[in-house]
Amino acid sequence: MQVISGRLCSISIAVAALAGTSVGVQAQNFPITPGQKATATQVAEAGIPLADLAPNAPDSYVVKRGDTLWAISGLFLKSAWRWPELWGMNLQDIRNPHRIYPGQQLYLEKLNGRARLRTRQASGGVPTETVRISPRTRSETLADASIPTLAANVIEPFLSEAMIVDEASFSVSPRIVAAQEGRVLLSRGDRAYARGEYSGSDASSTRLSTAKGSPLDFRVFRNAKPLKDPTTQQILGYEAQYVGRAELVRGESMIDVEGKDGKPQLETVPATIDIVFAKEEMRVGDRLVAEPPRELLNYVPRAPSSPITGQIVSVYGNAVAIAAENQVVVVNRGKLDGLERGHVMALLTDGQRLRDKTDSARPPIKLPNERNGLMMVFKTYDHLSYALVLQVSDIVRVGDRFANPN
Repeated sequence: MQVISGRLCSISIAVAALAGTSVGVQAQNFPITPGQKATATQVAEAGIPLADLAPNAPDSYVVKRGDTLWAISGLFLKSAWRWPELWGMNLQDIRNPHRIYPGQQLYLEKLNGRARLRTRQASGGVPTETVRISPRTRSETLADASIPTLAANVIEPFLSEAMIVDEASFSVSPRIVAAQEGRVLLSRGDRAYARGEYSGSDASSTRLSTAKGSPLDFRVFRNAKPLKDPTTQQILGYEAQYVGRAELVRGESMIDVEGKDGKPQLETVPATIDIVFAKEEMRVGDRLVAEPPRELLNYVPRAPSSPITGQIVSVYGNAVAIAAENQVVVVNRGKLDGLERGHVMALLTDGQRLRDKTDSARPPIKLPNERNGLMMVFKTYDHLSYALVLQVSDIVRVGDRFANPN
């Protein structure tokens, strides 16, 4: 066990960090697959070849606030998605690769053509078998202190916006039916009225209610546009356009009123909603989808265990056909195809098709697909997935292909 420096608030928290256990009421789930553990164990025994190190891998590095496991892996290794090997380079000291903290110093040890990663005191002292802890007071939890795999602020907006829907279910989702004073467009702070119940025998529709256990917070969507496979043109799903959020104030109800013939009849009173956030102005007909429970997610970048290939279906955003780094794309593979959250895929630029002018017959040729960068899958559905473009040397276009990174 090496010297570890860090602003740990107590011995119990420090021990938990070294053991890889979670502390706090809301502990995050950090999945580690058997294959990743096996890779780490193998590297822990033998180290990695010096040839696998990044060309400018530093001899030492102090973990800073704002760092991510992905970025640190990229400092030491040629491929950041090979993070299990970085973990394996220091398996004894980093029991859980998701528990790396600001203030820890990572030291690259090179010996006999192999490399291993060690930890040592940030002040530059020689590694020892002693763990020195200086208790200090701080207001944050342990989960806040450990560095994430990727910067959460890059993906979080898309987790609350992007959504693949089933056309039939979306068509009977609660919808905005009216606005105050006959308004056509709605923005933040406006009050509107909505209904969840539909006429007829459709059993899937229910009234909007403020009863205990019923959802009160909703995302507002519009226009479930079809997402087609670039090659087969088959519709794989529908993407709803996110326009904002609403809060349910009063549920919908039925009241008795006197009809024109003097007989009592039932009249529908729509639910009351307040617009609490508007990405775009809303209007009558926009759909409400209950806000899902908030998840504390951490992504484990890794290559798929079996070959997976596919194409970019669309780029997230209105009328956007190209993507750059830190943008989100939809791909034509999902859970049923073996894609999982955290899978890293290599982006390939589709080779140009042209005629060989050097041949008198001018035969058609297709240039090879060239590697263009990396993306990471962060949200999966049956036949479609959302992925974040991590690295790219050129723009990403709809129709571009992807494959395993190795």
